[in-house]
Amino acid sequence: MTTRRGALALGAAGLAFWAGAGRITAAESFEITRSEAEWRKLLTPAQYRVLREEATERAYTSPLNDEKRAGTFHCAGCDLPLYSSETKYDSGTGWPSFWEPLPDAVGTKPDWGLLGRRTEVHCRRCGGHLGHVFDDGPKPTGKRYCMNGLALVFRAA
Repeated sequence: MTTRRGALALGAAGLAFWAGAGRITAAESFEITRSEAEWRKLLTPAQYRVLREEATERAYTSPLNDEKRAGTFHCAGCDLPLYSSETKYDSGTGWPSFWEPLPDAVGTKPDWGLLGRRTEVHCRRCGGHLGHVFDDGPKPTGKRYCMNGLALVFRAA
């Protein structure tokens, strides 16, 4: 029989597992690495939470959601070009969405959370968390790269 203390311990262990399942680990290596202090100096507190701690910004808060000019969306952590404006579309989700990244721009990994398994998307050069990719996007790829605007910087053409 499970005691209240045992149930709480199991619940806390489960939450710790889910909360840390997607975080960047020391075993992963990226072309650009910085200390926590260096990242905090480079990024705003909100960008740090998204890029380095895998937080999610609130829907409909990013000005990039409404960006319609021609150009390129870069990683806010290392300035790597990630997405062309030609692949951006309005997914209706409240986050900038794309149907395809630029070649060799992003990496993915499983991300287990309270709602099950998703696929996390990160910058292949610095490992910064960008968002998630889903299989409900438009043609030609059928993908929806749902990105945090705080993780991106737009450069007009």
